[in-house]
Amino acid sequence: MTREEKSIAIEDLTAQLAGTNIIYVSDISGLNAETTSSLRRACYKAGIKLEVVKNTLLAKAMEASANDYGDLPSVLTGNSAIFISDVANAPGKIIKDFRKKSAKPVLKGAYINSEVYIGDDQLDALATIKSKEELLGELIGLLQSPAQRVISALQNQFANSEETEA
Repeated sequence: MTREEKSIAIEDLTAQLAGTNIIYVSDISGLNAETTSSLRRACYKAGIKLEVVKNTLLAKAMEASANDYGDLPSVLTGNSAIFISDVANAPGKIIKDFRKKSAKPVLKGAYINSEVYIGDDQLDALATIKSKEELLGELIGLLQSPAQRVISALQNQFANSEETEA
């Protein structure tokens, strides 16, 4: 790879990193072609971009980025692939699902909304993070619940007052 090609690759990675707050770094080496293809399909269906990257280029892109990736560049050894998503728990769920059949992908680390997670032991926690939509749904449900009780109580009160008048 020439210097110019490396420079372009770093600029592309920096732009990708700037466009998202959710990045998972994993090791997918050793997966056969069929499993890799299946992983890519699952990522595509979930709206996740999966890309194999060179560690040095990704580290330089992280340095050039406005985000603070903390210790995340320290996990960039061996083979690395990045999962870029709009939903915080989606890559974690896919990795966890694939781990039922295989030892890989192995989570090296993740950057989610300015928080850095290092190590494969974080996978369970990352897979259970609630998405923005899930949190909004729960919040709306909580807000609607008291209002529904008030309406129910008023309806019961109104029904009882009609019965006593009759």
